[in-house]
Amino acid sequence: MLSIRYQGKDYAVNSDRVFSIGREGDLVLDAENLFLHRTFLTIEYRGGLWWLDNVGSRLSATVSARASGMEAWLMPGGRLPLVFPGVVVWVTAGDMTYDFEIICQDAPFQAVAVDPGLDSGTATMGTVALTLDQRLLITALAENVLRNLDRGSGSVPTSSEAAQRLQWAITKFNRKLDNVCSKFEQMGVAGLHGGPSRLAVSRKARLVEYAVGAGVVTRHDLALLPAETKPPEASDSDDLWPDMESRPWLGSG
Repeated sequence: MLSIRYQGKDYAVNSDRVFSIGREGDLVLDAENLFLHRTFLTIEYRGGLWWLDNVGSRLSATVSARASGMEAWLMPGGRLPLVFPGVVVWVTAGDMTYDFEIICQDAPFQAVAVDPGLDSGTATMGTVALTLDQRLLITALAENVLRNLDRGSGSVPTSSEAAQRLQWAITKFNRKLDNVCSKFEQMGVAGLHGGPSRLAVSRKARLVEYAVGAGVVTRHDLALLPAETKPPEASDSDDLWPDMESRPWLGSG
C-alpha cells in the first residue's frame, strides 16, 4: 500500500491506476503556480514495484530517503523505483518549493542505519565541511522551508532578500553562493551551475532542495541567523504632523 502526505493530509495511491501530481491531478501542489506543469509526476504500480515518473518537460525533482542515505535527482523523462519505506520529494517551480512524503508500507528494502550525526546537521550524504558563512547562506535560503512544520510549500528568497537577512553586502552574498555551489558540484550534486539558460532562482532552489533533503541544514541551524529587525516606529512628533504642509516651520520663505 502506498500513500502520500502533503500539507497534513494523506492521499491513498491505488495500484490499478496512475496517480498524477502537479498543478492539476490527484495531488494538486499549487493550482495557481503557472511555472508548475499541469501533470509533473506520476506514480504507477508496474512489474511488482511502485514507480515515480517525471513526465514534465522542464522541471526536475529531488528524491531523498535520509534514513537510507539515498538522494536522487529525477530529471524530465526519468523514473525511479520506490523501494524504501519513506522518501521525501522536493519540487521547485518558479520561486516556490514544494515537498511531500511518499510512504510505502510494504517496501522491499528497509532503512539502513547511517551516521547518527546526520540528524544534527553535522554529517551528510557525501559528507561536506562547511564554513560558518556557507552554513549561514544555505540556512537563509532555506529558512522559509525549514520553518514549515508540515510537508507543503515554501518560498526561496531572492539574492538581495537573503543578503539583507544576513546583513551582508550583495557582492559578498553572490561570492559565497558561487563558492558553496562549486563545493557541492565537486561532490557530484547536479543542477547548481548558473548560466544564461538557467535562472539564478533555479540554482538557489536546487541548493535548498539538496541541503534540506540531505540534512546539510536542519531547523537547529535557524538559531544561527541574526535576529530579524523591525522598521522603526513613527515618533509622537511625526504623528502630530503627518504631512509636510502641516509643518509651519517648513514652509517656503
